[in-house]
Amino acid sequence: MRTITTTDYDNIVATVRLYFDGWNERDVEKCKSAFHPDAWMFYTGHDGVFHKMPLEEKLFRSWTTRATSNGKGDNVELRILSVAQMGDAAAVALAFGDEWLDFHSLARVDGVWKITNKTACHRSRA
Repeated sequence: MRTITTTDYDNIVATVRLYFDGWNERDVEKCKSAFHPDAWMFYTGHDGVFHKMPLEEKLFRSWTTRATSNGKGDNVELRILSVAQMGDAAAVALAFGDEWLDFHSLARVDGVWKITNKTACHRSRA
């Protein structure tokens, strides 16, 4: 078994950062480029309801066109809690702002790390 290399770690984190940058900059293309085209999201909201959906352009567009009551948007800080990697598979645990706790599964596809699955829980459920 290989151990995680600095290059692997940096590329895994860069992929997750690309998603956050797309969110904060409201850039659909950055969001899309971080995820594999067949990626899915599963999450439990604050109300305890479980949701599942494919991550596709329609969802990325809703993420990047969101508005808030103050008109300034709701940028989030990326806080990586852990990174694990085994060969061409990786998992990143992170805090998405103050409300969400996420696990992102990644796969190295043709030499490029892509998020294949996002599983999240509202912090109130933790």
